[in-house]
Amino acid sequence: MTRNLRHLALLAIALLVLTAFTDHKPTTIFIIGDSTAANKDTTGGKQERGWGMMLQSQFDADYIRVDNHAVNGRSSKSFIDEGHWDKVLEKMQPGDYVIIQFGHNDEKPKADRHTDPGSTFDYNLARFVRETREHGGIPVLMSCVVRRNFFVAAPDNDDDELLRTTTFKDGVKMIEGDTLVDTHGLYAIAPRDVARRMNCHFVDANRITHDLEQGLGREASKQLHMWFLPGQEPSVPEGRQDNTHYNVYGAQRVAALLADALCQEIPVLEKYRVSELP
Repeated sequence: MTRNLRHLALLAIALLVLTAFTDHKPTTIFIIGDSTAANKDTTGGKQERGWGMMLQSQFDADYIRVDNHAVNGRSSKSFIDEGHWDKVLEKMQPGDYVIIQFGHNDEKPKADRHTDPGSTFDYNLARFVRETREHGGIPVLMSCVVRRNFFVAAPDNDDDELLRTTTFKDGVKMIEGDTLVDTHGLYAIAPRDVARRMNCHFVDANRITHDLEQGLGREASKQLHMWFLPGQEPSVPEGRQDNTHYNVYGAQRVAALLADALCQEIPVLEKYRVSELP
């Protein structure tokens, strides 16, 4: 072999080795769920964020790509009925992950959203798990995040989405205590039950966010949410008392905690983790 041919051969080998280390396709983490995770309008300095918007910042984008399909106001039923789930299945590739988190709107009485834990809610969660696996994906069930509810008795809450149209003076006027009160009941338990039956990955986002909110306490926990006094935040000059949806800081905190939990549940993701708690 001549010197030039030998150099060309060595160059070709080097290129093959380099390609083997650099030519990789990122793994996608899909998110399906409701407004607590969904992408939000950020124009005009709007502060509301879903935790799913912040998850990408917790992982190396060269290896993990977060594709957030959560939609405001959707339940496990309406997410399927409106075709949002079909769009995820069309994009899914073998080895991708799907985070499944519903509950807030499955609780609502409207027929186009309502499901029952132990029956239709569980069935829909199981369908997400089954069809993810049929497409070669890896399902991860998550329980719903908590509402910031320190009320002595939880108020009626027919539609969390209406909170965006209220001002501070429209907020619920009730006495708050020092203990976070659950609003989800069996809807927070069903995802764990389905995960056990189907041998599926599970992250207890309800417990994680409960511990976060309770740890901060009645007053400091407001800093996680769209909870602003009049004149405090330019994007909502009349203020707001929204105990469901996160602001920028709250979404960052929750995304970081859920990323930690994902890495504990699925250790292979840990090597792509790039951020810590803010």
